[in-house]
Amino acid sequence: MNISVVIPLYNEEESLPELFAWIERVMEANGFSYEVIFVNDGSTDRSWEMIEKLKAKSDKVRGIKFRRNYGKSPALYCGFEQAQGDVVITMDADLQDSPDEIPELYRMITQEGYDLVSGWKRKRYDPLSKTIPTKLFNATARKVSGIHNLHDFNCGLKAYRKEVVKNIEVYGEMHRYIPYLAKNAGFSKIGEKVVHHQARKFGKTKFGGLNRFFNGYLDLISLWFLSTFGIKPMHFFGFLGSLMFIIGLISVVIVGANKLYNMYNGMPYRLVTDSPYFYLSLTAMIIGTQLFVAGFLGELISRNSAERNKYQIEKII
Repeated sequence: MNISVVIPLYNEEESLPELFAWIERVMEANGFSYEVIFVNDGSTDRSWEMIEKLKAKSDKVRGIKFRRNYGKSPALYCGFEQAQGDVVITMDADLQDSPDEIPELYRMITQEGYDLVSGWKRKRYDPLSKTIPTKLFNATARKVSGIHNLHDFNCGLKAYRKEVVKNIEVYGEMHRYIPYLAKNAGFSKIGEKVVHHQARKFGKTKFGGLNRFFNGYLDLISLWFLSTFGIKPMHFFGFLGSLMFIIGLISVVIVGANKLYNMYNGMPYRLVTDSPYFYLSLTAMIIGTQLFVAGFLGELISRNSAERNKYQIEKII
């Protein structure tokens, strides 16, 4: 199979028929073998009924129905698990991503050898409350990830070599950083394509600008830490803990030595416990010990990773 199109959605019943018809036209015009996987992320409207109707009309349609709303990352994770195509395309269900981009994205993966191609909506039709935080977020993501050629990390329209989606774990809200996840997994040939962005036709956006902005930075910090120290947490916590402990120990020794020096030379001295530096040193030693223990516990936990991606799936068609 040439292409799997994975579409996470939440309350998009109005756009689904038009979106699938558009995808169908593009695929047939280019002679692609394909499947379209709709992942219904706990929609409260008639989205699942619409998916079932599309399935009844075409064997190209597949569907996954969550019992409740989990978010975009879990939807993509489950869609990636089911995908069978050599190239996997992701797009949003709100008709803001154009299926006409699919042939060129497919060509860049299969002929130019890219592992991942991310869309760049250079001209956007979103409100300022969404575009300004997005620009700041992308600038930070480029700096932290080291992927300097991407302008829009969070663009829903992306193309992947099949091996990429089968070897990355998208969880929490990490869909914003899939290029970073792919890079950390060893897929370094990451490209970008300018894509057409359309104004939303039905309903309103499901993502708030400021909320997405702050959550995005927290996720980026988490991913940076996990990619740098996730496998060896002792390298981070152990180093900081040892440093704090040594500084505290040296400070205690200095405070004690100063008292002994004054005492043996007949000079005025005060008890060690009367010095504020003693308590600061003691605090540094305690914090250092706690950090070291945290690193040790982190090492133990990392050897027994939890099953983070278990979701209640009501139905698969």
